[in-house]
Amino acid sequence: MAKREQWGSRVGFILAAIGSAVGLGNIWRFPYTVAKNGGGAFLIPYFIALVTAGIPLLILEFGLGHKMRTSAPGIFGRLNKKWQKLGWWQTVIAFFITSYYITIVAWALNYVIFSFDLSWGKDTQDFFYNSYLQLTKSPFNFDGIRTQSLIPLIIIWGINFVVLAFGIKGGIEKANKIFMPILFASIVIITVRGLTLPGAFSGLDYLFKPDFSKILDGKVWVAAYGQIFYSLSICFGIMVAYASYLPKKSDIVNNAFITAFGNSSFSLLAGIGVFSILGNMAHNTGQAVAEVAKDGVGLAFIVFPQAINGLPNFNELFGALFFICLVFAGISSSMSIIETTVAALSDKFNMRRIVSLSIICGVGFLISLIFVTGSGLYILDIVDHFINNYAVAVAGLIEAILIGWFINIRSIRNYVNPLSDFGVGNWWEVCIKIITPLILGVMIVLKIIEDIKIPYEGYSLKALLVFGVGTVLSTVVIGFIFSSIKGSSNFETSLQEGVNNNGF
Repeated sequence: MAKREQWGSRVGFILAAIGSAVGLGNIWRFPYTVAKNGGGAFLIPYFIALVTAGIPLLILEFGLGHKMRTSAPGIFGRLNKKWQKLGWWQTVIAFFITSYYITIVAWALNYVIFSFDLSWGKDTQDFFYNSYLQLTKSPFNFDGIRTQSLIPLIIIWGINFVVLAFGIKGGIEKANKIFMPILFASIVIITVRGLTLPGAFSGLDYLFKPDFSKILDGKVWVAAYGQIFYSLSICFGIMVAYASYLPKKSDIVNNAFITAFGNSSFSLLAGIGVFSILGNMAHNTGQAVAEVAKDGVGLAFIVFPQAINGLPNFNELFGALFFICLVFAGISSSMSIIETTVAALSDKFNMRRIVSLSIICGVGFLISLIFVTGSGLYILDIVDHFINNYAVAVAGLIEAILIGWFINIRSIRNYVNPLSDFGVGNWWEVCIKIITPLILGVMIVLKIIEDIKIPYEGYSLKALLVFGVGTVLSTVVIGFIFSSIKGSSNFETSLQEGVNNNGF
């Protein structure tokens, strides 16, 4: 087996880890989640969730990846051969996320171009749904591939392929050293400009005005933990793969803290920028900020273009900057997700990197074609809901239970502490064994109850079963299939050695 690649520097690893964590959700999901869950008061449960779940899981995954020096299937297989199934399930989840995530990045790339002359016009909703996506009336009415979405889709897949083909140090690290500064500079410019606009502070008031009564609402705490789980790239193989490329003498604990707080800082900055501009939009239209605020795709491709239209000057520039942010945030995250699956294939089958990369990008591109059909947005919305709320959450729950209760978790703590600038204490074990699985379990149960009471976004039961439940079950089945296939002799030997040495 070829010698494993390594990051060229600590800065390179941290930028890549933050780049993976900082994604589209930081820009369009975090601000809205804060605003509707108590504003400034929400930051209390959010930071408690960060310290009791996000950072502990990052430390755990950094430690596992660094020690085992392999991807998720190899790591869980060395702890217990039967657990390799979990590693492959997480890997397949990452693969499915890639297929639709890159589609959204492709849309953002188109919107960078649209920004140059504000092509979306005054009715941004009609432009996005009808002129650009040419959306059909049903998830089952595909009506062919939309060329205007296909071209940027090919470009984004191509960028990922080229960067990843150069490897860890020469590809991912170098790319993030370019992408992340541009991303942060762009969001800073947008934020500074937003703060100077009339009505900006009404937007910030809506975002941050604390409603401390919300802290007593259990749903707010679940939302806080949910935001942490969904924004840190944990529990689906990314961080263990990235950590497996760290040099042997590398900090673990402090790197996890830096990654987590770097991600949260970007989220707060993005929230200030987005809501200051939404405040200006509300000021211009005479509406309340609550009436114009949305999250997700609606914020990015409908509300924000409308807000850009209302800026007093430099509309095109700030429109382009916003969508450049989405593109760079999306690419830095998609690279990490693809790397998860590339590493898994290469590790198990001793496959050359370029071969596994070609397979992943080729198959992933073919699957992503369904999301650029006339019903692509519907399918993407359903798949994303079920993957994030069920597949990732359940995989994370199983990971926490298995590692917290069925191996000697103290051995992981004893491994990471001597390597780190500062160590972790008993609180870390409590978080992994009790707090994380408890919260994840509650989140999953509440989401199931919610989806049973009210079908997600009013979609038909057939659509939810086919594209939602069907996708989740597919990840399980494919994960089991890959775990049952015999790997290379080196891989199988490493699994047995790990089990013989009691895993960690």
